[in-house]
Amino acid sequence: MRFTFVTLFSNLIEGYFQDSILKRAIEEKLFCISYLNPRDFSDSKHNKVDDTAVGGGAGMVMNPQPLYGALSDLRLKNKDVYIIFLTPVAKQFRQNDAKRLAKKMHIAFVSGRYEGIDERVVEEFADEVFSVGDYILTGGELPSLILCDAISRNIEGVLGNSDSLSVESFETELLEAPSFSKPQNYMGRGVPSEYLKGNHSKIRSLKLALSECKTKFFTPEQLVKHKSKQNYL
Repeated sequence: MRFTFVTLFSNLIEGYFQDSILKRAIEEKLFCISYLNPRDFSDSKHNKVDDTAVGGGAGMVMNPQPLYGALSDLRLKNKDVYIIFLTPVAKQFRQNDAKRLAKKMHIAFVSGRYEGIDERVVEEFADEVFSVGDYILTGGELPSLILCDAISRNIEGVLGNSDSLSVESFETELLEAPSFSKPQNYMGRGVPSEYLKGNHSKIRSLKLALSECKTKFFTPEQLVKHKSKQNYL
């Protein structure tokens, strides 16, 4: 699988893949990363990529021409590319989206800057548009990385133990149960005694109860969905 980052600032992204699980996955050729800079496609004298907003308003908007040129070139050379725009004005990205998109062959993330991207470019090239939350960032690079990380974890072989995916938060309506490591006692705090007894049936029951408690506290609407589903079954 290939991920292409369409960005004016690739240096903000490159370092993320220099360590840990994703670095190893790239070395093992489970996926690869490339970059495309719209500035390289600008037809202005000084490679300008922004302009004033039509209709007035504060700030600049990404000019359509450089992005249009970059994405046209990308599509011409990569017929299977799936283009995703990151913007606050879109549906929120979910775990099910990560699992679904992990089956694609090539995904391109378009990172906006300034006050946003000219809407005509989005209408022309977007296969999907996502937001990562109800807040504003200075650019789309962090959201692009979030999507890439979440998607790549669902590519076969990226995680050492694929069973890890099945117990994570958002795989069901419940948040994941608390995790503990050795030592059993640290700074006067222990772990649930049931975890130490080796009865896996009781451990599963306890983890379910803890998941429900955490979900009730942080996302009570998800617990309602879980209970409704259980009653239906």
